[in-house]
Amino acid sequence: MNKIETISVNEIDPEKHLLFDVRSPKEYEEYHLPGAECLSIFSNEERAEIGTLYKQHSKELAMQRGLEVVGPKLPLLFQRIKTVKDQNPNKDVVIYCARGGMRSKSIAQTMSMMGLDCLQLEGGIRSHRKLIDAFFEEFIQTARQIIVLEGHTGTMKTKVLEHLQREGYPVINLEEMAGHKGSIFGRIGEQPSSQKKFESKLYERLKVLEDSPTLIIESESKRIGRVVVPDFLLQGKYDGTRIHIEMPFYIRVKYICNVYEPLLHKEEITEAVIKLSKRIPSIVMEDIHQALLSEDYEKVVSLLLEYYYDPKYEYAEKKYESPCIRVYGDSFQEVNRKVKEHIDRLI
Repeated sequence: MNKIETISVNEIDPEKHLLFDVRSPKEYEEYHLPGAECLSIFSNEERAEIGTLYKQHSKELAMQRGLEVVGPKLPLLFQRIKTVKDQNPNKDVVIYCARGGMRSKSIAQTMSMMGLDCLQLEGGIRSHRKLIDAFFEEFIQTARQIIVLEGHTGTMKTKVLEHLQREGYPVINLEEMAGHKGSIFGRIGEQPSSQKKFESKLYERLKVLEDSPTLIIESESKRIGRVVVPDFLLQGKYDGTRIHIEMPFYIRVKYICNVYEPLLHKEEITEAVIKLSKRIPSIVMEDIHQALLSEDYEKVVSLLLEYYYDPKYEYAEKKYESPCIRVYGDSFQEVNRKVKEHIDRLI
């Protein structure tokens, strides 16, 4: 059998390569290379079955079962790769799996035998993880100015960040990368990222901002949904220049209701509120439950802000000693304009 040519992760170029991920759908969903197509040779259940055979019986038995499963799928796998290749004749096909082992090698060899030349990614997706770790280590060696947008829940910080990023400012939108809005309602309407997917998105963004002397972030907790924020960004929250956004209470309430669309997510909202039962006075929780039953979501949000989020934020704010610029506005347009003016002066 012909030896398959390999390619290192550093050589991958979206302009030159077509990436195919032959791991299971679950592995692909957790984290995959940017632009890669899912070409699973095993379903999640098949992968679990073969893994069990490997661990509890033998490698040979696992390989035999793998061959039985993959064999009937080969024509379809070949056709899928060929279709994409025909649409991109000047690009080379790259097959990868978890560690650059049996799954990617066997598919690359089989496709090449059928006249469809393929490269195998050395070290599989694990090599990309190592690349990300090395990049982070190097990135933190350069000191950068960190500008932190902060403010009570509902002060439109994320919306300001999104507008700044669209205008070319060096923004790192951690909530977007995490697939979570950072509150008890944070996962509603979102697709939460795994830690690996989050770090991959962060890596892609930091590559773009590698030469920027300034980074703009939102003040976040150590954990956003399922992911943990790297220490170098968390430290920036304490050492950087803070821009504190203040808005009228009623505007914050309306904004939160507009963002989370509670009438479309009644059950999820209720489940999230119940999780706070032990952190809010029981008499207040009774009012919140009554408001949920009557679908008075502005009252629900008002009570949560008054008795949970605002006190929690004010307690955390006492830990900061870095410079703080306060911005007040009663509309997004006003707040956005003032924040931009301060950032322009800072950078």
